[in-house]
Amino acid sequence: MPSLAGRDKITVLPPCPIGVPMKLTDVLKPNCVKVPLAGGDSTAVIEELVELLASAGLLGNRRLVLQAVLEREARRSTGIGHGLAIPHGKTTECDRLVIAIGKPAQPIDFDAIDGKPVSLIALLASPLDQTGPHIQALARISRLMTIDSVRSAMLQARTADELYRVIANHES
Repeated sequence: MPSLAGRDKITVLPPCPIGVPMKLTDVLKPNCVKVPLAGGDSTAVIEELVELLASAGLLGNRRLVLQAVLEREARRSTGIGHGLAIPHGKTTECDRLVIAIGKPAQPIDFDAIDGKPVSLIALLASPLDQTGPHIQALARISRLMTIDSVRSAMLQARTADELYRVIANHES
């Protein structure tokens, strides 16, 4: 083993602090949850969720956000299974990650990977240069839906307030 004598001291850095995991409720606001969504197909509910974000004052040009999300959806369906779709897009029309969640009145075909219709849609939009929060939110939403009790409670929610509370209660 080589000797370290005569060399500069090795600097040992403190461990990286472990950050608190992202909470969806830090991003998702109650006025960005809608139950039921009126749209009857994937494009209609995506439009509805983009409009919800725009009405909350979270977007610039809603048409450009819609275009970004639909272009992403055209490349590959965001129906990820477990009754969930997470349409998302990167855009210059928001200054931070924004999320809208909705539950359609009837399950919708989203060309999901498991071949089943979707009963919960979480739409994300984020700036082009902010990949970290975007990925964290995708992962967080996906993980929530893998927990049977949370998924069941979300799918049984009859109002926007109930759906928001399921998410908030799971994170507290």
